[in-house]
Amino acid sequence: MTRVELQTGFPSDFLWGGATAANQLEGGWDEDGRGPSIDDAFPGGKERLNILSSEDFDWTIDPQKYRYPNHIGIDHYHRYKEDIALFAEMGFKCYRFSISWSRIFPKGTETEPNQKGLAFYDSLINECVKHHIEPVITLAHYETPLYLAKHYGGWQNKQLVTVFDRFVKTVIHHFGDRCHYFLTFNEINSAATFPVLGQAMVPSTGAKQKKNVFQAWHNQFVASAMAVQTAHTFDADIKVGNMLLLATSYAYNADPKNQLATLRHNQDFNYFCTDVQVRGAYPAYTKRLLAQYNLTLADLDRTEAELALIQQYPVDFISLSYYMSTAINVTEDTGATANGNLIGGVKNPYLKSSDWGWQIDPTGLTIGLEELYDRYQKPIFIVENGLGARDDFKDGKVYDDYRIDFLKSHIEAMQVAIADGVELMGYTPWGCIDLVSASTGEMAKRYGFIYVDLDDAGEGTFDRFKKKSFYWYQQVIASNGANLSNDLSY
Repeated sequence: MTRVELQTGFPSDFLWGGATAANQLEGGWDEDGRGPSIDDAFPGGKERLNILSSEDFDWTIDPQKYRYPNHIGIDHYHRYKEDIALFAEMGFKCYRFSISWSRIFPKGTETEPNQKGLAFYDSLINECVKHHIEPVITLAHYETPLYLAKHYGGWQNKQLVTVFDRFVKTVIHHFGDRCHYFLTFNEINSAATFPVLGQAMVPSTGAKQKKNVFQAWHNQFVASAMAVQTAHTFDADIKVGNMLLLATSYAYNADPKNQLATLRHNQDFNYFCTDVQVRGAYPAYTKRLLAQYNLTLADLDRTEAELALIQQYPVDFISLSYYMSTAINVTEDTGATANGNLIGGVKNPYLKSSDWGWQIDPTGLTIGLEELYDRYQKPIFIVENGLGARDDFKDGKVYDDYRIDFLKSHIEAMQVAIADGVELMGYTPWGCIDLVSASTGEMAKRYGFIYVDLDDAGEGTFDRFKKKSFYWYQQVIASNGANLSNDLSY
């Protein structure tokens, strides 16, 4: 019998790179005609999410009361050429970034785009192309124009489908000759726990009413299908993906009640939005999901034309963020809970946690990838993964072996999934250069290969410094994932 060799290496066209979001690094929040986005109203600090969840929060920007780190970011708006050159030095094959909607349409309602906004992204994209870096563009990365949140109530309002379609058409028609990969809504399923980011809704505008959340999702499903239609009409070779927050889920024990709860958690959180965007139809368990909130499909404003559009234009690939797994327990009180990327759960005694309490689980990435590929048979792109940690910066250097260990273990987990037949497109670790944390507005929570001299108070030179992980990742890319050794000088 001939021995079958499993593929353990990465494909020759694998897209190694890094990922950021405009609202977390660009700055220049009121320059060259840009309007404010919802992120510009997010205060900095550990209480950020609690403030946004308050009934009193009404999108008012009050600099006398709060500091707003997103307004400055890391000044990428003025330093992007330096940053892209550093990415090229690492060997990036691609760079995932977002285009700020309010930099192109300041309120979101204009009929003509802001030419200075287009010019900025022209220059940024051209800089990527010059360095042979493929742009991977997120169309909506928690960056709804603030005007649409305040005056339209966010994505629960169907008018956002129309104005977002105008934005998408502008972006694809203007940049589609140089950009071949687009993502629609960043971590679309995160609205299950926190609608403010992805759906631009807060309690004062109905975020706590689940009907509004499901209506907003439906509107985004329609908008996603329209984006696929626009892209394929412009150029059939352009690929459009969805983007989900993947939290691989385990039953806490073998109790059948926990097993069933885990199955349903996967359906409701990991699969629901993906089922619609990939399969093109609402899944059968939607009725059970809605019934939990005393809702039915009849409560949602959906038309036959919209459902047909969703069916006709599913996404071409699945993209995802993966930071941690979660454990599900509905049968007993263990007394221990876990923090995470907009999702908690029971503390898993088999896992260690990051400085911010996020459970580190590379094996969970293998499991999640294989579950998704078995379910959908679509290419998968890991567009966020990384370790938020406190870095010790001394004499221009950061010895971040902990970050290297984290990324190495997750790349090894990817290799296992590839050997098991998963079609993996690429890997763009999150915050490839230090940026403002989405959950806390901190700079102290760092992910990057590149250190930015900036603290939580907004003080610093903004100068860039290469961490040890910079040279390690450079080696990983040069070897196409074959050399993961940390035996390198720095």
